[in-house]
Amino acid sequence: MLSEELKDAIRDAYNAIIEHKSLTARWGQRQMIAEIANTLARIPESGEPQEPPVCVIEAGTGTGKTIAYAVAAIPMAQALGKRLVVCTATVALQEQFVNKDLPDIREASGLQFSYALAKGRRRYVCLSKLDRLIADGGDEAGLLDLYAQEQPEGDGFDALPLYNDMLDAMARGQWDGDRDNWPDAIPENAWFNATSDHAQCSGRRCPNISQCSFFRARDELQSADIIVTNHDLALSDLALGGGAILAPPEESIYVFDEGHHLPDKALDHFASFCRIPATIGWLEDAQKSLASAAAALAPLDSAQRLLAKLPEELTSAVASLQVAEQVVATLFGEMDPTDARDDQQLRLPHGHVPPSLMQVATTLKGQFENLAATLARLETVLEESLEDDFAGVDKAEVETWHINIGGLLGRTEGAYALWQDYAVTGEGEEPPRARWLTLRSFGGFDLRCSPVLAAEILNDCLWSRAAGVIVTSATMTALGSFERFMLHSGAPRDARYKVVASPFQYESATFTVPPMDCDPGDAAAHTAALVEQLPRIIDRGEGTLVLFSSRRQMLDVYDGVSGEFGGALLMQGDYSKQEILRRHREAIDNGDGSIIFGLASFAEGVDLPGDYCRHVVIAKIPFAVPDSPLEAALAEWVESQGRNAFMEISVPDAALRLVQASGRLLRTETDTGRVTLMDRRILTRRYGSAILNSLPPFKRQLG
Repeated sequence: MLSEELKDAIRDAYNAIIEHKSLTARWGQRQMIAEIANTLARIPESGEPQEPPVCVIEAGTGTGKTIAYAVAAIPMAQALGKRLVVCTATVALQEQFVNKDLPDIREASGLQFSYALAKGRRRYVCLSKLDRLIADGGDEAGLLDLYAQEQPEGDGFDALPLYNDMLDAMARGQWDGDRDNWPDAIPENAWFNATSDHAQCSGRRCPNISQCSFFRARDELQSADIIVTNHDLALSDLALGGGAILAPPEESIYVFDEGHHLPDKALDHFASFCRIPATIGWLEDAQKSLASAAAALAPLDSAQRLLAKLPEELTSAVASLQVAEQVVATLFGEMDPTDARDDQQLRLPHGHVPPSLMQVATTLKGQFENLAATLARLETVLEESLEDDFAGVDKAEVETWHINIGGLLGRTEGAYALWQDYAVTGEGEEPPRARWLTLRSFGGFDLRCSPVLAAEILNDCLWSRAAGVIVTSATMTALGSFERFMLHSGAPRDARYKVVASPFQYESATFTVPPMDCDPGDAAAHTAALVEQLPRIIDRGEGTLVLFSSRRQMLDVYDGVSGEFGGALLMQGDYSKQEILRRHREAIDNGDGSIIFGLASFAEGVDLPGDYCRHVVIAKIPFAVPDSPLEAALAEWVESQGRNAFMEISVPDAALRLVQASGRLLRTETDTGRVTLMDRRILTRRYGSAILNSLPPFKRQLG
């Protein structure tokens, strides 16, 4: 139960913040605080809770979600002896929470708590890699390039001066090894070469462990009351069983801010992937390096025995991958050439694997399983030799080969996961897994496999294990219901679900559907109508955001109207997102109009308050891209059960995206303006009224 003492602590903290920051208490914020406190009050001091301690809250922009979940969850977590893990959708949001929000809350609320920021290894420089790069003149001499075909082309950048500057800054205590704290931009290739991952890291056996930026940061997590991270790292930790980087789930209360991303992020983490040419490449490179490995590790008899097994295992895997290429090419040969695109995709209906592909996948599964076992044993031998003194052993060489073998093991385990997913018929899976093949425009095949829903995944690693979970976002519902989120995430039905009141005056803005004599289903006619109407409906002196679902349509409309709008037009792709927003704000600040043409990434997470955005134009109802293999596989499964996939999946998804896009207009309580939807299907189709009624209560002008 929620004790009176805890109620008073939460109430006092909230009132102190309101007074200190001269804010007005918001009803929606109070509702959110109450829901979170009552949910976490169901966590017992020991034993299993009677009900899932899960709370899902939709709280629109302007509610003040951060203050609400902080003042409710921090005292509750401390009283229960749990760690509070706050997960944001992006690194930028987590840094805002750590550098601004939490210090403000601690100062204003009177609450006493400590906090630390958790990032993955790839955000920190690896001192062992850095030392090696400097010693070798900026090149990774002795290290296998396991990602050569998957990294961007080098631009001739001489990284050696940068690496020397990094090492000097660390020695002087002027840099902590965190990429985000380096003062200048770092080219991707240069940074990637100077970092490590879980597979390559020798952990506490590393000679640089006492100065390791990653482990120093991770050690700070052990004593912090609050751990701040992003969805990706939290899910990576859960995928490893929990407690590998963050606190164990059973000892943690999670807050997932921007929680509508959670199901998709989970699918990304539990999907498997293999790019055949790249895999053949790193296997062959490894094979060529075995002779030098054998020479460097000559004094280690146990390593020599394992190294002797590798040539045959590597050769066999390469030969089978070449057979797999031929099998996949045959499957693509059955495609209609008119279906060709830059990257051609072939989705396997119902996730069923053709017998010819399953046969070679079964062989590859066994080969990569054996290879992983050999590499794992070899890695253990090298780890042990880093701790012990062996006569004639060069520790630097052992460390080099530990990095190489660890990297090979990580790549091998990734390939094994994919071939394991294809070494089955796929029949009887409920729900099925999506499996698809891609012929890349530059040559070679990719194979992918992913669950179509994250429900089972999240139930196994999160809902059933965490001490408590709070999920919140401005867009948790679709068509006025949490059903969509429950379907995709598996969140318990007997969890607490709440939509809290928004402080915005939606009646001060207008939602308009202008007269049009075409349907977006006719792409050419709809594009022509946009070219004709946009110059009439857009005020050139205003801040305007025009959102498209199709890059092709955006480009075509841009070509058609650029003469009308001249230099006021900014289009996604011409500059970075940050640069477009900077130029847009600068133009508005100078009293000029500015119009942004953008795609889905501009429909969410873009904050343009006041005059920066007085008009949002949405080209059409944002239905999912029709050729998405994951969307198609989910729809196929729903249809196979006699259900209507369009109404159950496509319409709720589109409604949620339309709400997100419309949400770019009102960003403060005093904002006003208009949203224009250039799609009359919302008025003419039977699903239209459901989507229309799910929008905020704008004034309506429906032509």
